Amino acid sequence: MPNYAYVIKDADGNRHEDNLRAANYEAAVETLRKRGAAQIVSVREIRGGLAVDEMTVGEQIGLAIYRFRTRVPLRSLVFFTRQLSTMFSAGLTIEKSITNLLTEERNYRFKKVLVQVSTDLKKGYSLSEALAKHPGVFSNLYVALVHAGEVSGNLHVILQQLSDYLETVSDTQRKVISALSYPVFAVIFLSAVVTFLMVVVVPMFKDVYDKFGAKLPFATRVLMGISGIIVHNAITVFLIVIAALVGLWVLTKTRRGGLIWDTIRLHFPVFGGLVMCAIMDKFARTFGILIGSGVPVLEALSHATRVVNNRVIANGLRQAGNLIRDGFAISIALRKTGTIPPIVVQLVATGEETGEINRLLEKVAEFYSKQVEATIGRLTALIEPLLIIMIGAVIGIILIAVYLPVFMLGRAVQAGA
Repeated sequence: MPNYAYVIKDADGNRHEDNLRAANYEAAVETLRKRGAAQIVSVREIRGGLAVDEMTVGEQIGLAIYRFRTRVPLRSLVFFTRQLSTMFSAGLTIEKSITNLLTEERNYRFKKVLVQVSTDLKKGYSLSEALAKHPGVFSNLYVALVHAGEVSGNLHVILQQLSDYLETVSDTQRKVISALSYPVFAVIFLSAVVTFLMVVVVPMFKDVYDKFGAKLPFATRVLMGISGIIVHNAITVFLIVIAALVGLWVLTKTRRGGLIWDTIRLHFPVFGGLVMCAIMDKFARTFGILIGSGVPVLEALSHATRVVNNRVIANGLRQAGNLIRDGFAISIALRKTGTIPPIVVQLVATGEETGEINRLLEKVAEFYSKQVEATIGRLTALIEPLLIIMIGAVIGIILIAVYLPVFMLGRAVQAGA
C-alpha cells in the first residue's frame, strides 16, 4: 500500500502535515475528509526517487559531465516554461502544448529532450516523471514543483511561478556575467602579455647578458630562470597546471574537500558576502515557492537543500530538518543551526505567526536579490581600478627585473666618469 504525504488546514486555518497509507489517491483524500480536514492543500504519493542519498565522488563527476553534455541555455528553459504555462492556461493539454513548442524550438539539444518528453507523455508518464529523466536540463526543484502542481491541480499557477523564478535567476546570472566580463578580459590580457614577455622578450635579453658574462642581479636571475623553465618545458608546465586544476576540482567533490572549499567561499573577503546573499536568495525563493505550492515542509526543505550548492549551508539545513522532524518550529530549527542569517530566521518566525510564511520568504528573496545587485555594482566599480593597478604592477616588475642590469651598468659608468 503506497504512502502519501499530505498538507491540510483545520477549521481554524492552522496548517497540519503528516503521512498516511492508503490504497490510492482517492482513498487518501477520503480518509482526510473523514478526519475532519477543512481544506486539503495537497496530497502526494511519496516515491523513492524523491529522496536522493549523498552521491559518491564518481557519481558527482559523472553527473557534472552529463549536465555539461546535455546543458541548454537558461533563456530557452525560461521561454519553454512561460509558453507552456500560457498554453496550458488557455485550455490545451500538456501533450499538445509540448508538441507545439517542439516545432518552434531551435536549440538542437533542447529539442531532442522535448521529443523524448513528448514520447514519454504518450506512453502514460506524468509530466514530472517525464522531466525527471533529464536531470541535466530540469533540476530537482523544477521537477518537484511540477509534481506539486500536478497533485494540487494548480499546474498552470506553478508553471507561472516557476517561469518567474527562472527569469529572476537568468537576470542575476546576466548581471554577474556582465560584472565579470571586464575582470576576465583583463586577466586574459595580462596572461597574454606576461606570456609574451617571458617567452619572447626575456630570452632576447638573456642572450645579450650571456655574451657579457657579467653577474646579474638576483631578481634578474630569478626572472631568467622562470623564463627558461617556461620556454624549455612549456608542454610539461601546461600539463601540470591542467592536472592541478582538475585535481582541485575533483577534491571539491569529496565530502571534506567540498566542505573546506565552501567554507572558504563563505568567508572570503568581500566575495563571501556576495556568495551568502546569492545562496539565501535562492534558498528563500525555492523554499517559499514549494511551501506556497502545498509541498510538506520537510520535503520542501530537502529540495531547497539541494539547490543552495554549498555544503556548509546544506549541512545546516539538514540539521534544521532533523529538528523540525523532532517537533521544533521552522524558525527555531533554523536559528539552532547557526548557519542561517538572523534576518531570515526573524522573517520566517513572523511568517509562522501570521500563516504567510511563503510571502515572507518571498520578501527575504527580494531583499537578498537587491543585496546581490548592490554588491555587484560596488565590486564592479572597485575591481576596474584594482585590475589596472595589478596589470601595471606585474608588467612593471617584469620590465624592471629585465632592465635592472642596464640601470646598474649606467650607474657604474657614471661613477667611473
